Amino acid sequence: MVILVTGGTGQLGQALQSISGSFPDATFHFADSSKANITNKESLTNVFKAIHPDYCINAAAYTAVDKAESETENASLINVVGARNLAQVCHEFNAVLIHISTDFVFDGENLSQTPYTEIDVTNPQGVYGQTKRDGEIEVVKNLEKNYIIRTSWLYSDFGNNFMKTMLRLGTERSSLNVVNDQIGTPTHAVDLAKAIMKIIDFDSRNKSSSYGIYHFSNEGKASWFDFAAKIFELNNISIDLQPIATSQYPTPAKRPAFSVLDKSKIKAAFQLEIDDWETALKKYKQ
Repeated sequence: MVILVTGGTGQLGQALQSISGSFPDATFHFADSSKANITNKESLTNVFKAIHPDYCINAAAYTAVDKAESETENASLINVVGARNLAQVCHEFNAVLIHISTDFVFDGENLSQTPYTEIDVTNPQGVYGQTKRDGEIEVVKNLEKNYIIRTSWLYSDFGNNFMKTMLRLGTERSSLNVVNDQIGTPTHAVDLAKAIMKIIDFDSRNKSSSYGIYHFSNEGKASWFDFAAKIFELNNISIDLQPIATSQYPTPAKRPAFSVLDKSKIKAAFQLEIDDWETALKKYKQ
């Protein structure tokens, strides 16, 4: 089978590259925006004509959460128009689209702290979350053969992410303040990549109608403070780490206070076993 990965040089794209050798029956094409610009439908069409992908994994996105508040047009162009273009071109070429979305589609004001399911009401609180939700809608509107995967707190050895920032700051500072009242689940990008490939394998063998929205993260929950503390512990970094409230660290975009995702649906549909976040962090620690 032929698999096109848009955003192929980003964090998830690189995670997919790192495991691609385990799938000898698949031919992967990892494309950055210079090779497959999702905001340009003609460019995408030419790529699809050249390689005829069976599956397209859309790992391309505008993810600068705070900058999105002032760069609304650019965020919308990539996250909404780009998603629509991909869905339409996938429809034209009879390809299955795996589209990556986010926990930011929820407002995070779940007072019961019950993990969000795929059917819970969305209510994005910022431009990033709204454009990702609008992108989901465009995918569903334009393509039947789609898997939308919402994930959270993505990190890995690739790209820019919280773990790498903490490791850098751990060598530069003797003390650090980290928010302790935002609760979610760290997700290793390689675990997400493996889950995506499990879905593709299932779909290719069963030709099922399991299309739709799914949630994927590692298991468990943590605050950013908990996540940072575990990163430093596993890497034997001694630092004076102090918890602070979100109100003490204002940002242009509002973050969800609680964004833990329920994984029951994806585990049942594709027989997935998911590591808890601490196990994943330990497994992939530097």
